[in-house]
Amino acid sequence: MSPQVRMINDIAVQFRHQAPDAAAAAIAEHVRAFWDPRMRAELMRRVESEPQGLDPLALAAARLLST
Repeated sequence: MSPQVRMINDIAVQFRHQAPDAAAAAIAEHVRAFWDPRMRAELMRRVESEPQGLDPLALAAARLLST
């Protein structure tokens, strides 16, 4: 598991108390605000190659990043 996948999964745990759509949006906003472009690019590569490694909220957030 890549560091980016591990980090976004850890972030997802912190937002689990929110409704899924709100949690995914908050996670995506956190990634946009605090991750550098290389980290986001690596995350998106992992989303494409091994989405099963991502928490469902993390996967939903990553998909928001690509829109």
